[in-house]
Amino acid sequence: MEITLIRGPRMEPEIVEAAEGTSILDLIKDRTDDLPYRILAAKFNNKVVELTYPLKEPGTVELLDMRNQAANLIYQYSLSLIYLKAIYDLYGKVEVLIEHSLNKGLFTKIDLLRPLTQDDVCRIEDRMREIVEMDLKFERHIVDYEDARDRLLSDAQRQKLRLLQKIQGAERIKYYSLDGTADFFYGLMVPTAGYIRHFQLRKYRDGVLLRFPHQKDPNSVPPYVDEKKLYGAFLEESQWADIMEVRYVCDLNEKICRGEDKELIQISEALHEKKIAEIADMITREGRRIVLIAGPSSSGKTTFARRLCIQLRVNGHKPLYLGTDDYYVERADTPLDEYGEPNFEDLEAIDLELFNQQLNDLLDGKTVDVPHFDFFEGVKVFGKRLTRIESDQPIVIEGIHGLNRQLTAGLPDEEKFRIYISPFTQLNIDEHNRVPTTDARMLRRIVRDHQFRGYSAQRTIELWPKVRAGEDKNIFPFSNEADVLFNSAHIYELSVLRKYAEPLLLEISRDRPEYAEAARMLNFIQFFDIIEDDSVIVNNSIIREFIGGSIFV
Repeated sequence: MEITLIRGPRMEPEIVEAAEGTSILDLIKDRTDDLPYRILAAKFNNKVVELTYPLKEPGTVELLDMRNQAANLIYQYSLSLIYLKAIYDLYGKVEVLIEHSLNKGLFTKIDLLRPLTQDDVCRIEDRMREIVEMDLKFERHIVDYEDARDRLLSDAQRQKLRLLQKIQGAERIKYYSLDGTADFFYGLMVPTAGYIRHFQLRKYRDGVLLRFPHQKDPNSVPPYVDEKKLYGAFLEESQWADIMEVRYVCDLNEKICRGEDKELIQISEALHEKKIAEIADMITREGRRIVLIAGPSSSGKTTFARRLCIQLRVNGHKPLYLGTDDYYVERADTPLDEYGEPNFEDLEAIDLELFNQQLNDLLDGKTVDVPHFDFFEGVKVFGKRLTRIESDQPIVIEGIHGLNRQLTAGLPDEEKFRIYISPFTQLNIDEHNRVPTTDARMLRRIVRDHQFRGYSAQRTIELWPKVRAGEDKNIFPFSNEADVLFNSAHIYELSVLRKYAEPLLLEISRDRPEYAEAARMLNFIQFFDIIEDDSVIVNNSIIREFIGGSIFV
């Protein structure tokens, strides 16, 4: 039969003859030696499959390395099972929690019934490398519910049992094993442990960082940077989860089932308001006049900035709100990206000279003609916003480059207060499967783009890699510059977003390249029960920025 093979991005397809039942692994043998990165998985007719997948009909095979989000998660799942096996080999079936992303890796905890030591971490890493060198095979098993429960679950995996009970109506359940160590993961695996060559363990606080390559450089583990503020944000979210008695998806589902979701929403919203008020108090105490707010796509920057302005008003201030989008260079001067398309993400797209000049003039008490950028015409429009502020008025500035020192290079540092905002979700599916923050943001964006921009989910998914590349370059490297981090996640939000996102994702047909990502997201959100009545969500909520009904957007 005839298979169209796509070996990499922007590479010409080639036609390959293959016998029915040939695995993708056999198909690509001797065809990947010249590729820059190791192939981890593939798409067959736009569905992500393992390399061991047997081809039974003609179609298109597209090879995926770690630069692809689905393949990146496959690397993480495979690495996690190697990590668990190493721990169980050394210490028996102790409790292990894989909690959240941190320091370009995953923050995990191991319950050894004693303090974890550096020697423990070294032993685990050494055992992992032995497993990789042995090139042990990942075995895929499809069993019924009773077998899955009996084979997989122990006292250290209570959340998996709860989750399996929720889906026990399913006829068959998939799990993986690695030389006798079995676990229930919600994604695919590489063929053998030998595919997982790049990783690093590091003792951190009371846990272990399981670090691995970034998508932009799959062949090396990135340099270590201690993200203390990010750790603090996750720790705070963990404390909030304890207050709301929701640590896992099953906790959330049970509250929805008992009709306690409305109270949960109110508590979550109150925690947000309390935190915003605390930040406003910090700004007031420190007397900073320039408040800079930045964060990745779909963080809720606009709503947060508006609510912060209100809390500053409560403290007796009259903040001026500015958006850096109004300071774009003229469309004719917009820089181009590597594909020759307008690049609105880089700092060069901002008129830095005008921006700094006007802010200095405002701080000096001068009247300034603040521009409004006309996106239709591609020009700045003046004469509509003549502005002057008093000596104690703060200026609140929201934009993706807010924490980049080059944006405000002409302004005194002692006047600046920097805020980084992002949804840092601490809610986990079970002990070993987390909810990726990136997935939560993409669901927000899918819903918002449909509600307010007329985009299909297919279009949002198509644009997402470019959005992520811009964030990696212009936003994430500056998060440590922040004076404070604000976690914009709501513990209930995925149960609300599912109602809006699911029908949009289902519209993507199998013949579209975005189908694979849509299918992955649909599998992910199935674990969340839907909150049908979201009318209790207040009109100044960050979630309203995405589902509609916001007084700010």
